[in-house]
Amino acid sequence: MNTMTYRGYTARVEFDERDDIFIGRVLGARDTISFHADTVAGLKLEFRRSVDDYLAYCEEKGLSPDKPVSGKLMLRVSPQIHAAALVAAQSAGKSLNQWASEALEAAVVSA
Repeated sequence: MNTMTYRGYTARVEFDERDDIFIGRVLGARDTISFHADTVAGLKLEFRRSVDDYLAYCEEKGLSPDKPVSGKLMLRVSPQIHAAALVAAQSAGKSLNQWASEALEAAVVSA
């Protein structure tokens, strides 16, 4: 996956062969933040402009902009997985939160 990051926002970029343009969309936000351009340099500029425009709009309207992420992650897993993770965390001398955070970080780095 091709991504770009600016001011904490990450966008996925795709190439539209039919229209011969790059298209980007910010990930992880409820609001739609999208942009496009026909060059890589233009795409980078439009990405930054779109994020800046979104943040300015939110400020102007007194709205709280979607943060890319809050840092809180709620998961539903089977009781067996929950128990096994708890045992693994305790065996490592860590809290379940710390253990899970490290496991997710390792998975993301290797992806």
